[in-house]
Amino acid sequence: MADVTVSQFAQVLKVPVDRLLVQLDQAGIKVAGPDDRISDEAKLELLTHLRRSHGSEEDGGSPRKITLRRKTQSELKLASAQGRARTVSVEVRSTRKYVKRDVLQEQARQHQEDLDQRRREAEEVARLESERLEAERRERERIEAENRRRIEEEQTRKRAQEDARRLAEQQAREEAERREREQQRRTSTEQQSRERPAPLEEEPAAAETEDRQHTRYGREELHVATDVSSRFKKKKRVKSRPMPVSGDARHAFEMPTTPVKREVSIGETITVAELAQKMAVKATEVIKVLMNMGTMATINQAIDQDTAVLVAEELGHTAKLQKEDQIEADLQGVAAESVEMQPRPPVVTVMGHVDHGKTSLLDYIRRSQVAAGEAGGITQHIGAYRVETPKGPITFLDTPGHAAFTAMRARGAKVTDVVVLVVAADDGVMPQTIEAIQHARAASVPIVVAVNKIDKSDADPDRVRTELAKQEVIPEDWGGQSIFVNVSARTGAGVEALLEAILLQAEILELQAPVGGLAAGVVIESSIEKGRGAVATVLVKRGTLRMGDPILAGAEYGRVRAMFDENGAAVEAAPPSTPVAVLGLSGAPNAGDELLAVESERKAREVAVYRQSKSRDVKLARQVTRAEDVFSQLESEKAGTIAILLKADVQGSVEALREALTRLSTEEVQVKVIASGVGGITVSDVQLAAASAARILGFNVRADAAARDAMKETSVEVRYYSIIYEAIDDVKQMMSGLLQPEVKEQIVGIAQVREVFRSSKFGAVAGCLVTEGYVRRNNPIRVLRDNVVIFEGALESLRRFKDDVSEVRAGTECGIGVKNYQDVRVGDQIECFARVEIARTVQ
Repeated sequence: MADVTVSQFAQVLKVPVDRLLVQLDQAGIKVAGPDDRISDEAKLELLTHLRRSHGSEEDGGSPRKITLRRKTQSELKLASAQGRARTVSVEVRSTRKYVKRDVLQEQARQHQEDLDQRRREAEEVARLESERLEAERRERERIEAENRRRIEEEQTRKRAQEDARRLAEQQAREEAERREREQQRRTSTEQQSRERPAPLEEEPAAAETEDRQHTRYGREELHVATDVSSRFKKKKRVKSRPMPVSGDARHAFEMPTTPVKREVSIGETITVAELAQKMAVKATEVIKVLMNMGTMATINQAIDQDTAVLVAEELGHTAKLQKEDQIEADLQGVAAESVEMQPRPPVVTVMGHVDHGKTSLLDYIRRSQVAAGEAGGITQHIGAYRVETPKGPITFLDTPGHAAFTAMRARGAKVTDVVVLVVAADDGVMPQTIEAIQHARAASVPIVVAVNKIDKSDADPDRVRTELAKQEVIPEDWGGQSIFVNVSARTGAGVEALLEAILLQAEILELQAPVGGLAAGVVIESSIEKGRGAVATVLVKRGTLRMGDPILAGAEYGRVRAMFDENGAAVEAAPPSTPVAVLGLSGAPNAGDELLAVESERKAREVAVYRQSKSRDVKLARQVTRAEDVFSQLESEKAGTIAILLKADVQGSVEALREALTRLSTEEVQVKVIASGVGGITVSDVQLAAASAARILGFNVRADAAARDAMKETSVEVRYYSIIYEAIDDVKQMMSGLLQPEVKEQIVGIAQVREVFRSSKFGAVAGCLVTEGYVRRNNPIRVLRDNVVIFEGALESLRRFKDDVSEVRAGTECGIGVKNYQDVRVGDQIECFARVEIARTVQ
């Protein structure tokens, strides 16, 4: 190829001249400008340079990387807004690079080698560091061992010196004692020799023997070891000679001829294994006896005391009932009788039927408005108040009058001194009035009757006196012992007379209690409040309850952290007959539990743990499955069951609601309270209800935010109540929905058979006249002959003339074909009836 200029060569290569000039310069080819000529050798040299720069081998092999560039041009015609088309040129440029796979592999291999080299270097550095640390550790251990050895050697040397010093001192003391004994013996021997008569002639042998046994100084010969260290040598064990044993002296086991009777100590509960161990029999024998008695129990299961006594007597042993409450003895140390007794205010319980004005009467006395704050206008807790009167303080307990709060009224009667029985003059004696009288009599408490609502126009106090006289509550003006006072809670009439009657009754009773010493009281009510914990309303019976006292209430213990009166004011001490709210217990105790102030919190904790374990064992013992109960449990599972999780604000409400709901159970529908507690509804309550498919009933409590989120996730039904009878009515409606409906039969029509026809298709067809009601094809029928039912079944056909009809009314003739019955006669009656389902309700 002839020499060409740079410009011509650029046109051939289709590259810009400037770029070609740059490439020539990079290849080392010097040209002056675009018009300068380039030879074939220069072209070859440029080609070699370009190959090398694009990854080609020096030997002219295939390139390692290829770059492809493409440029395409096209035209687009676009319509304009004026309607004329315009042309747009479009240029598309694309670049692609191709690299050989072995190049990438080589790069990856090189990278991996670099990583391996760095890893080996790091491992080598770590190994050298660990060897250095190991060497330092061994050196430290060697130095410590050397120091310990030196210390031990020094201690051994000191002990040896101390032993030698003690040995020398002991030898010196022994030598001094020996010399003193020799001196005493020598003195006594000389004295005896002076007093002893001359020896007889026939005793020379004995004297000679005695001389041989004594030294020249008259003392016995001492055998002293020559080596001092022999004193501490082990003595050789002397083998004892075998003694001849006669055949009669051999020891052998002989089976007792009579059974061994043992005295078995049995507590309130005992496990099967413990009972078997005390009787020295196998546990299988005890289980066998239990099965024969109809009780199914395992080896680790607890049984009650009565069952254990029967098992012990069955196996021939003597049962000894063990008193397990020794730990609870002398909790308060000094007895109450040893403390000086002082007068105390009376404790008065206001009782009566619901809505007879108990709380309103107490409001007038306290000059407060408690009844207005009660849900539904009825009292649902026991309220304890201390009222200051001109003639002295009085402690009032306000109990609920609703039928569901029987246990609360019973507790109020037990802790009271005087019962004020409130009876409405316009309503008379009601069921809860009679129940309050029974509680007062059971507690042997005097009754003061307050005939309330005398300001009403229909008030009749004499009627109240007559009705109470039938219950053996006789007024004083009628010759009885009960004080009757006419009062009005609205106007205040007779209230002063009522207070005087209460204080008069208290004077007659001569109420006294020790003020000093440890306090004792009764838990009236308890609850769990947010931010305060367990709060117990306590009525102090004796002693003085002070801040910081360790206390024990039922299975709960703690220390008095704070005390408040009924108005919320903090108090430092509570004397007898004072109601206070106590904070500091580990949990909410049961209402009615005795609260004791003890000497130390440790003692309170021990007794509380013991009571908790005993309660748990008693519950487990009661759950022993009896054979005769298995079928009854299976039958109850077939019936409908409503599972309820109950939460309330105070312990008394929980108890009242649980008993009221449990009493609603019938043979067909069971109400099962799976759990109950005091305080707000928590996430654990929702999870338990979801696992048990139960509903949650909240009485004066609400669910927190986390519990509400859990309700949405689990779809647990939660209902809130503030009045107890609303909760009971709702549960009754739930039970009514599970009751099977009652089916009743209702006669809807009667047809008289006038003629009987024969049909090839239906057989006997009765020509009838509907005399009453109507006859429908789908209703069941009965065939009556002489007013006696002879067949019961269904219709096969019902026709009016030749047409099939679904209903025929009274006064109309029709043809009736009875299904599966051909003995229809003239004069029979066909009775058409319907079965109606009637929904049942729980009363």
